This record gives sequence, structure tokens and C-alpha cells, in this order.
Amino acid sequence: MIRPGLVRLGLTGSIGMGKSTIADMFEAESVPVWDADEAVHRLYAQSEPLKVALTQAFGDVLSDNVVDRVKLSAALHGRFDQLNALVHPATVADRKDFLQRHAAAPLVVADIPLLYETGAEATLDKVLVVSAPAEIQADRVLKRPGMTAEKFAAILARQMPDAEKRRRADFVIDTSQTLDLCREEVRKIIADLTRDS
Repeated sequence: MIRPGLVRLGLTGSIGMGKSTIADMFEAESVPVWDADEAVHRLYAQSEPLKVALTQAFGDVLSDNVVDRVKLSAALHGRFDQLNALVHPATVADRKDFLQRHAAAPLVVADIPLLYETGAEATLDKVLVVSAPAEIQADRVLKRPGMTAEKFAAILARQMPDAEKRRRADFVIDTSQTLDLCREEVRKIIADLTRDS
């Protein structure tokens, strides 16, 4: 339900679908964007309680008093649920702080890669899914440094299928089209969601 005033738009999509590009387009239109991945990086560096909890759960995962993602990844041994149980509450609190700081804005975007998987859609007013054909997605992802077909398959296995995300979304942007067309769709969504503010 769209509330008068602040509209909270969730932005999500599977790996390699173009979330960052679309988030940048919202920011270029002066829409505040909260980035879950950036928040986790910041919390890994700054949140002492989170660093303690991760060290207790997974052992020596710090380098220079910052959570070392390589060490953490090596220590996980598939315990993603345990990791998410520790990290998720901290990111939820960070997102709430962001929303309070931007309460006067007509629209904010929460860029959350695992939006549906974590149930975050319940805290948002609308959801935008970015999508692209599977072959374009694979091409984008496999060009990333250190990415392999096996890593890509493992990531996809932890994410809701793209078709299901699109089915549940309020808005979908196909990022295989030109950047100009994507930008036009972003502007239409902004206009639609801020029409009454």
C-alpha cells in the first residue's frame, strides 16, 4: 500500500541483472538509494558487535580489525543460514536508520539482492525487479574477475529464480535494452510513485 509521503521501493534481481546500473539511475534522478551490499561492507568494517559475533561463529575472519570476506568465505563451509542470521538484523537496523534520515523524501530505493529470499518485501511499498535473458546474465557474470561457472551456479542456487521474481514484482525493467530505454523506465516509475506527493 502506497502511503502518503515516503514511498519505499525495493530494487532486486539475480546476480548480473543490472541492479547497480539501475540504482545509479535512481540516484542520478536525486532518489536516495540504500545499498544492502554497501551496508554489509560498512558493517563488516565498523560494527564491533557484528565482528565479535562473526568471529565467535566462524573463527578468525578478521584482518586489521575488519571482516575479511575471503577468510569469511573460506570459513563458511556452506553455513549461509548462520551467516545471514548474524548479518541480517544489522542490515535491517541500518536500513531503518537510512529511512529515518530520508523520511522527507517522496521516494527512496532499497537495493537488496536477496529481497524476496529474506522477506524484505513485507517492509516495502513496491518492488522493482531488474531482469535480462539468461545468456546475457551469464555473459555478464562470467566476465567478473574470479568468477567461474561453478561459483555462478552456486550463487544462482541460493537465489529465487528470475521468473518467480518477475512474477511477484510490481515493476520489471529488462536491462538487455539500451541504457536510454532503461533510464526512461526509471523516470516513469519515479513519476508513477511520486505522482501524489
